[in-house]
Amino acid sequence: MAKAAKKKSAVATIVFSRSRDIPFNRIFLSDSNVREINVEEGLDELTHDINRREDIVQGLNVRAVMDADGNETGDFETPAGGRRYRAIARLVEAGRFPADGLVPCLVKKANAKTSAVDDSLAENTVRLALHPLDQFKAFKRMLENGMSKEEIADAYRTTPRYIAQRLRLVAVAPSLLEAYARQEITLAMLEAFTVNPDHARQEQVWERICGSWQKEPWQIRRMLTDTTVPTTDKRALCIGIDAYKAAGGVVLRDLFSDDNSGWLGDVPLLDRLVDEMLQGTADELAKQGWKWIAAHVELPYGHTNGLRKLNGVTEALTEEESATREALRNEQEELEAEYSKADELPDAVDQRLAEIETALSAFEDRPMTFDPAEIARSGVFLSISRQGELIVDPGYVRPEDEVPSVADSESCEDPNEDHTLRDVDRDGIQHTVIAINGQPVDKEDEDDEVRPLPERLVSELTAHRTLALQNALADNPHVAMTALLHRMVVERYHFAAPTGCLEVSVRQTCFPTQGTDLKDTPSAKAIIERYDAWRSDLPSDESALWDWIAALDDTSRMALLAHCVSYGVTAVHERPNPYGGSGLTQHSLNCRLAGADRLARATGFDMATDAHWRPTVNNYLGRVTKARILEAVREGAGERAASLIQHLKKGDMAQEAERLLSDAGWLPEPLQLLAATDVEEVAADGGATATDETGAMHDNDAEEVPPIAAE
Repeated sequence: MAKAAKKKSAVATIVFSRSRDIPFNRIFLSDSNVREINVEEGLDELTHDINRREDIVQGLNVRAVMDADGNETGDFETPAGGRRYRAIARLVEAGRFPADGLVPCLVKKANAKTSAVDDSLAENTVRLALHPLDQFKAFKRMLENGMSKEEIADAYRTTPRYIAQRLRLVAVAPSLLEAYARQEITLAMLEAFTVNPDHARQEQVWERICGSWQKEPWQIRRMLTDTTVPTTDKRALCIGIDAYKAAGGVVLRDLFSDDNSGWLGDVPLLDRLVDEMLQGTADELAKQGWKWIAAHVELPYGHTNGLRKLNGVTEALTEEESATREALRNEQEELEAEYSKADELPDAVDQRLAEIETALSAFEDRPMTFDPAEIARSGVFLSISRQGELIVDPGYVRPEDEVPSVADSESCEDPNEDHTLRDVDRDGIQHTVIAINGQPVDKEDEDDEVRPLPERLVSELTAHRTLALQNALADNPHVAMTALLHRMVVERYHFAAPTGCLEVSVRQTCFPTQGTDLKDTPSAKAIIERYDAWRSDLPSDESALWDWIAALDDTSRMALLAHCVSYGVTAVHERPNPYGGSGLTQHSLNCRLAGADRLARATGFDMATDAHWRPTVNNYLGRVTKARILEAVREGAGERAASLIQHLKKGDMAQEAERLLSDAGWLPEPLQLLAATDVEEVAADGGATATDETGAMHDNDAEEVPPIAAE
């Protein structure tokens, strides 16, 4: 019984065929090889690979050739490995491998159960192609091990661009590569994700579309480049990609598009470069004496409506220019006559005719000259064409700059006044008024004049103050309760009650005008963190919310109240509507700013120490006049510091001022507190007269309102 059990448990073992080196001239192609179609396809690449390695990765599968008596003849046939055999044969023919050179082979047993046809079919069928992602990673490892893209491309008979594309694919966010390995993302979709190298942005886009049926590659590219500018944009064409990159700009490239399209990622930098180019051109035009220059990337529709166009005189050609034009015309006629019967022009001739056409067009587009007296009362429009070329359109007179008629002159108080000189300095010299995209440009020669702050800058600064005040109020529940009760009492006794069961509503303040740095301020980050913290605790069921709030302790209730009330704070300066109707009245603006100061005093809040606001070139110093810069340094760092930078140009002065004021705690007018007496005065007279951030006094003719109750 024991012997029988032992015999029953015996397992047959596999004995693999042995390998040996065989001279190549003793090996022949087998008629049993199943590959008969496209046998030469890919042989160039395989031959190149064997030649590069000076070896073969996989040996030939051979069988011994038998004679009529069943004895081995010493020759072998290869039913599996025909492509490798043909590649070695090419190397022998090219003298790169000896005819009797030894080739590693796997010699099939004479008593093998499978046929030669079976072996050939198995080798070409029972195998799995490499996953593309494994190839991408292999290229990356080869690059990290010291091979260049060109060497890898040469090794695998492809182009460096193909290698660069595959390396770009393996640089996509790891989570997306895992999704590609799981076949959740197609190769075309993965290629689209390479447009933007930001992994966080890639994952954000995938999170948005992973559950959607809209997953086309073009949609992914559009979402990844929605905050960028294409290289075909007129601004990009005008500045030039090289100048943009030299200024530190980042270009996103799509290596998988035929047109090698790209996008400019730093749009604020591009806009700044365009503004600088427009301003530089405007400064040159201003030397001609124009009264105003309006420069726009895109001129608004109807920008010349109501303006009178000057009739200029086209400058005549000089004798030299006339001779050059005549020579170009003669050359053009000769070339056209010589090749009039040709079906196709030679490339050199075609290029020369294009050059001549461009040169002749330049002669036709002659500059215009105008009467100096007309120039002094007229202006120029400066813009950019779709091709990125600067367009200068001079000679437009506004109605208010026209010379008054005799009847009009007799009715004026001062008939000798020159109405063409509206923007003159104390020496009686007229200055060209330059506006870039609707914003006036400060002149360097007005450094002794303290002009009102630009309205947009005041709005941006007060947006900072609003966000910081919201954060300060949320940290002071006592003041928040006082503010809420104050609002409720004011609405109950002085205004019509709002709709709903509660006579109070708090709406989150919107900032239509804001600086690019607003979202990165400590106040903004603190508000977002506080919002997320409360949201994680709040019940999702609205019916359960009341019971949840009721169960809170007093400290938590006050903190939640302060958090919610803080969203209603707004200290943003807006342009009031002097005609009433829709929009903010001057009275309402004065009350808003006075209320903001009251909150700041009650919370003990300061923009410099609590919100950590510092004047920089971008948020203030680079956007005001030199006089404003010197005034700020004088107030924040002292008279001596101001005297040390007053000789600098505006750009350098702004940079130095940023350094001098970094720890001074200085604030511009829109961020400063009104004096306590001013706040009380506004509260007492209902905002009838108040001082705005620019120092100008306002008399309000708004409807009479009851005084605000004293705190």
